[in-house]
Amino acid sequence: MWIKALRVIPRITREEWNGLDIISRWLIASRAAVFIMTATAGIIGGLLAYRTGQFSWNIFILAIFGIVFAHATNNLLNDYVDYSRGVDHNNYYRAQYGPHPLEHGLLSKKSFILYILVSGLLALALGAVITGLTGWATLWLVGAGLFFLLFYTWPLKYYGLGELSVVLVWGPLMVGGTYFVVSHGQWNNWVAMVSLVYALGPTTVLLGKHADKMEQDVLKGVKTLPVIIGEKASRYLTISLWVLQYLLIIFLVVTKQLGPAMLVVFATVPRFIKAAKVFSKPRPDTAPESYDKNAWPLYLVAHAFEFTRIFGLLFLLGLVADVVIYKLVG
Repeated sequence: MWIKALRVIPRITREEWNGLDIISRWLIASRAAVFIMTATAGIIGGLLAYRTGQFSWNIFILAIFGIVFAHATNNLLNDYVDYSRGVDHNNYYRAQYGPHPLEHGLLSKKSFILYILVSGLLALALGAVITGLTGWATLWLVGAGLFFLLFYTWPLKYYGLGELSVVLVWGPLMVGGTYFVVSHGQWNNWVAMVSLVYALGPTTVLLGKHADKMEQDVLKGVKTLPVIIGEKASRYLTISLWVLQYLLIIFLVVTKQLGPAMLVVFATVPRFIKAAKVFSKPRPDTAPESYDKNAWPLYLVAHAFEFTRIFGLLFLLGLVADVVIYKLVG
């Protein structure tokens, strides 16, 4: 179940839930399948630090666990706030694509709050340890992370700022922040550019998710960016952000801020074309014949996540190759 929960958001019955160990329950409740995007962001930051010759293994490992526990806390807090505000009730989108511990009665509010507190305190403790190892300047990163963790669900997500938050969190905060602490306070402007390339991926996943549940969000009064600009604009914005990722890679290679090994991401072009075709058409009201009915109502977000996962992994592979070549050739 640990492996399954890290790959997908499993659909389980109450009886199955009751038979699970505490780690499995935590992984499912915190939607651990999306942690791959967070871990990848941290690894990218670590690789960039290693490339510049400033790298600390112990801080790197602490940082990876820190941002993953922070992400878990945010997911749990997101569910708690939306449930408490009545958003997740009455078969809302969130309760359809996977188990919602509160809405489905798998956990009491008291137990759920305990999950949030333990996850949050672990993230905060790791942040404190890293600060002690790297200096007080790291407190700015911890403070920024705490701000987005606490206020993403409300009010940021409710007023069209959720997508911008993801750009900042998965870019300068996660990638740039990991680079900063692992390199003991070093900073280079090109790191921010590299972090932006990666951050656009998780942002498109969120756009897909919010576009999928746009109609329900309108009824619930949740003004995500797709609610504000409309489904069509959201779909084409997603495609534009994917194109921007490719253009930024070309820019980084042409300006020699990264090596040609990064061009491996262009192997994802066939998958981009496939995803772009899906996003170029209105979201269907029911699952298409060829679509996995068990995945519904996840649709746009499922295609965005699949493309982002592959792009992110090839981005990471290209960066590993680039670092190796840079170290060998200089």
